Amino acid sequence: MRILHVLDHSLPVHSGYTFRTRAILGEQHRLGWETVHLTSPKHPEGVGLAEEAAGWVFHRTPAPTGWLAGLPMVGELALMAALERRIIEIAEETRPDLLHAHSPALCGRAAVRAGRRLGIPVVYEVRAFWEDAAVDHGTAVEGGLRYRASRALETWVLRRAAAVTCICEGLRREIVSRGVPAQRVTVIPNGVDLESFRPVVRDESLARALGLGEGPVLGFLGSFYGYEGLDLAVDALAILRDRLPGAQLLLVGGGVQEQNLRAQATARGLNGAVVFTGRVPHQEIDRYYGVVDLLVYPRKPKRITELVTPLKPLEAMAMERLVVASDVGGHRELIRDGDTGRLFRAGDARDLAAVALDLLQDREAWPRYHAAGHRFVVEERSWAAIVARYRTVYDDALGAAA
Repeated sequence: MRILHVLDHSLPVHSGYTFRTRAILGEQHRLGWETVHLTSPKHPEGVGLAEEAAGWVFHRTPAPTGWLAGLPMVGELALMAALERRIIEIAEETRPDLLHAHSPALCGRAAVRAGRRLGIPVVYEVRAFWEDAAVDHGTAVEGGLRYRASRALETWVLRRAAAVTCICEGLRREIVSRGVPAQRVTVIPNGVDLESFRPVVRDESLARALGLGEGPVLGFLGSFYGYEGLDLAVDALAILRDRLPGAQLLLVGGGVQEQNLRAQATARGLNGAVVFTGRVPHQEIDRYYGVVDLLVYPRKPKRITELVTPLKPLEAMAMERLVVASDVGGHRELIRDGDTGRLFRAGDARDLAAVALDLLQDREAWPRYHAAGHRFVVEERSWAAIVARYRTVYDDALGAAA
């Protein structure tokens, strides 16, 4: 079987999106399938029409040019038209059995239209509803014209793909509510590369270099988006230090909220207690996990966090780290409160501080949490088991087109 994957962006860009893609491709090759990879014009400008990254060749789509391409809505139409032409070009060269388009709907629409012209079935994978992410990033207003147009485009793609996959039950419920038959929607969740994320011990030299003391150390590793709720983590730290004066918060990564978080830490008198590392090389990320006692995921209650499951808590559990997270829908699919981790009331910094204090002071329970979280990932979220689910999806799509 040969699959042409149509992607928004890819390696060498590092993101949760590209890491999921890399895992899917690796496991599909182990299953004996051939894969071809094409990115949209939204991938950062690279080195021509093809680029090798991490051992994979990615075909690129040049961005449309001209003043029309820069206009709202019109620019998106030009982007989709360019991607559609490129899909047809690559498909005619490589002869795939099916097209597998990944969010956003810009990729999905181009793939559906190209698939119709080529007579090739399309599987569409929803990783998030990008209109909801745009609201949090400030590029769209919920209910506004851009939001409604994006939602309508997403629904158009969902109803026309031969099969649909998504990464969690929250997304599946939303997709079915838009009129897509439930039997055409399959959950293929995020997983963890168990070779890359193994249990770790504290790296004392790194702890010293970062200025970490006796702790305990709370931490977050990832992108600093508004919906991640890291401002709540800073507020909770200020509360927690009344009981645990040595508590610190390690923030590894960066993003649009970084300056706001730095200003907040200063205003709360937490300079030195909140440690910012900036972005770190992916191959060194396990060292940073190793200096954190409690990973904190304080996502705020929004449509995107209620519907979508994150990847980072799975990585933390694979590495046998303690996990505390807000009780938004995406977290409730991953974390069993009191078993694999702890949940607190979303948006409530005081409850976060109280739950974190309870967990940090109950050291005898730490091995139980470590073992339960690791077991959950191994048994239910290894990439090998997850990617095998595509076989039925692909067979159904090919059968429907026969």
